[in-house]
Amino acid sequence: MDTYLAIASKRDVREYSDAPIPDEVRERILDAGRLTGSSKNRQRWEFVVVSGRARERLADAVYAPENVRSAGLVVAIVGEAGSFDTGRCAQNMMLAAWGEGVVSCPNGVRDADAAAEICGGEVRAILSLGYPARLRDAASRSAEEWSARANRKPLSELVREVS
Repeated sequence: MDTYLAIASKRDVREYSDAPIPDEVRERILDAGRLTGSSKNRQRWEFVVVSGRARERLADAVYAPENVRSAGLVVAIVGEAGSFDTGRCAQNMMLAAWGEGVVSCPNGVRDADAAAEICGGEVRAILSLGYPARLRDAASRSAEEWSARANRKPLSELVREVS
């Protein structure tokens, strides 16, 4: 998938099918996180794949528990990475997932202490990922069409130049 099309067509999705995510797709998603640049290349994170009873407990620690409960893959970014690095890492994983046809959603942590206990360290982000319950086809529109349909401020309101 073209990078700009992936960015323009990616939407946060919270409804997943029951289809399992193959190991090689999971590996690519996680590797996209590993490849993310970080401040001074310190990579102050680890990726905790949460499943089973731990996933049920983690679901209770986020604002939208069903996102975590119904996902095919739940990844917590854990460690001391700053918010900028964490955001870059999460976005890389979500875009890599989308390139594989896997949708995703970041989840807000409601109970940081419980999440840290479950994941073994400070949770910086929780991603829920899975194949979509409803088919989502990035190629059904051009990047420009996706961009025009996005619920975002126009570029003219966001860009200014100084010299």
